[in-house]
Amino acid sequence: MREKLKEARRAAGMTQQQVADYLKIDVRYYKQIEYGERLGSIAIWDNLEDLFKIHQRVLRESGDTHLDKVDNP
Repeated sequence: MREKLKEARRAAGMTQQQVADYLKIDVRYYKQIEYGERLGSIAIWDNLEDLFKIHQRVLRESGDTHLDKVDNP
């Protein structure tokens, strides 16, 4: 799941349907993008960046981009 995208949408007080309407795409397609099941076009990511004022590279981050544990010898 793309946690940053989901967080940005919630911070903006928007539903998935509202974002899909803004992007002029089907809500099912937007959900697949948010869940990380589909990539989405460059134009969609450009529009998401404009909507949320967050760089698309950040928006694409998933929730598992960091280490949960550090092994200490």
